[in-house]
Amino acid sequence: MLYAILAYHVEDEVLAWSPAEDAAVVAKVIEVQAPLRASGHLGPAARLDDTQKARTLRGPGPGIVLDGPFAETKEQLLGFHLVEYDTEDEAIAAARLLRQVNPSAVYEIRPVKLYVPADGFGATPSKG
Repeated sequence: MLYAILAYHVEDEVLAWSPAEDAAVVAKVIEVQAPLRASGHLGPAARLDDTQKARTLRGPGPGIVLDGPFAETKEQLLGFHLVEYDTEDEAIAAARLLRQVNPSAVYEIRPVKLYVPADGFGATPSKG
């Protein structure tokens, strides 16, 4: 079963980190990811850009594009990990490992209902 581990954080706190603090957290997360990836359990992972750069498409027909994600919560979705485990408990254990190195983040673990592989799409970093 595929699970999405969605990483939420108070964005203003993350944006207040110095470049060195940010790099230290990212380095720790990459260390946690390495054995998960080596074991074949970790798939794609992404850190999202600032929510002020997000757009929301909603409404009938072609829809209307609005600025922002319009989160109703204190925390915003800042990234995700896609993992594959036999049980929900195993996916939760992986999220706990990630949280150990970023304890102020909130992780939501959700089964993936549909997964469409990308065959190399996004193999190079996006320019942003």
